[in-house]
Amino acid sequence: MNALPSGRKGRAGRTLRIVSRSAASEIGRTVRSRSRRDTDAEILDGRERRARELRATLERLGPLYVKVGQILATRPDLVPQYVMDELEELNDRANVEPFSSYERVLCEELGDDWRSRFREVHTQEPLGAASLAQVYKAVTADGRPCVLKIQRPGSSQAVLGDMKVLRTVARLLARAAPRFSEVVDVKAMLELLFVVMEDELDFTREAKNMKDARKVAKGYSRIRVPRVIEATPRVLVQTFAEGVPINRVKPDSFSRRQRKKIANQMISYMFRSYFVERTFHADLHPGNIIISPDGKAHLIDWGMLGKMDRDTSVSMLGVFLSLAQNDGVAMGRNWVQLGTATPWSNVSAFIGDMSRVVPRWADASLTELNYGVALMTLMKHSSAHGIQITPLVSVMGKSVANLEGSLRCIHPKLKFAAALRDTLPDIMRDVVLDSLSTEQGAQLTLSGLKALSNLPGQFQATAKDMADRQVGLQVRTNLGDPIKAGSRHRLAGGEHIRRTALSAIAALATRKRYR
Repeated sequence: MNALPSGRKGRAGRTLRIVSRSAASEIGRTVRSRSRRDTDAEILDGRERRARELRATLERLGPLYVKVGQILATRPDLVPQYVMDELEELNDRANVEPFSSYERVLCEELGDDWRSRFREVHTQEPLGAASLAQVYKAVTADGRPCVLKIQRPGSSQAVLGDMKVLRTVARLLARAAPRFSEVVDVKAMLELLFVVMEDELDFTREAKNMKDARKVAKGYSRIRVPRVIEATPRVLVQTFAEGVPINRVKPDSFSRRQRKKIANQMISYMFRSYFVERTFHADLHPGNIIISPDGKAHLIDWGMLGKMDRDTSVSMLGVFLSLAQNDGVAMGRNWVQLGTATPWSNVSAFIGDMSRVVPRWADASLTELNYGVALMTLMKHSSAHGIQITPLVSVMGKSVANLEGSLRCIHPKLKFAAALRDTLPDIMRDVVLDSLSTEQGAQLTLSGLKALSNLPGQFQATAKDMADRQVGLQVRTNLGDPIKAGSRHRLAGGEHIRRTALSAIAALATRKRYR
């Protein structure tokens, strides 16, 4: 990628120029193709070419847009499969700049005497070059092999400028397509991505993520997280992980038993991260998993972290548990708990879809099913039926897809459902203990007290509504019929909805937000 301009003001113009050139090129090709009758093969080639052009455009736009593309690669409800396939190839590579370009950053962050901290720095060739940073192998002054990660000059200002541009785009989209925005909250999805990117722009946050992850890894004999040696907002020094990326492990390097143990421990570690810690590595692609000669999996690059609240974590655990139990109905209900039903939702139809789909997934291995894609297929079905799902699901879907893609390299016969069953007892024990903690008990007590204190006011408001003849009771006994504005829904037996003594109680229930 080219060097990124540093100011926010010019980011909108730069984005417009890149997108306009790409659009003009595509329009020209479309006009030429319409002058002749394309064959099926030519139409297919045209679709693939457009997908490649989209990927290339996102890469030219910069790191934030690459992350947007990676999220879109997990959203079959937003983009067709052939575009998803191409976006999965998105990378965050950048042109290698000479080490001298980064010396100013080292001086500003570590001081003019920064060289005294290292015995040597391999400045000739970096270990990696991304749009946000370059990484070098080094040796500390006391002789420890280490990794020196330096933020690319100007990258922080460029990303912050792009965030401003995308916020404007999200507002315009919400106005132009309100019905679409009811199901897909683009603004919320982008804000979640911005939080992730802001962590990547401050290496002290990445350092904290690594320290927290190391504590969890202590319980696993095959999982390692590098140790932080020093961290500033733009420079990170960590221990060096000796080995090769998981997709470059030679077939004869480890026995089948060793490979299985590595894969199972990684699954267990990530499930614990999802459902107990509720903080997880969101980008475990093969390049971020280093397998050392002694059979340890070193998890690196902790800039992109996903975080879930308690309710989302519990509902997602229910989704995975339903998959392990081959229970499509339960999976559908748990999935609905992850979001909000729109006025035109069709929950029963979505649950029916799940009852037909889940039996094909329940006991498949990684060679038989891409679980990350399967997870996002749920989002496609739920969006089609008018159910808005929290953007956190996209981040977790990306995490699961990357994880299984990595594990497929070392143990393709692994079964997600079986792995979940193996680790479920420990996870459920910790979830229960967490729910019984003093803090959680206090939170539940406060919630109960608040609900009790609100009851008199709610009854008074409902009584006033009834006195003013303003109570409207809407009951859905047939969830297969979407709600339409202005329509009347019938009770079983053909009776119309009437005001009764039960209206007060039912009205209270309808005041609560559907979860």
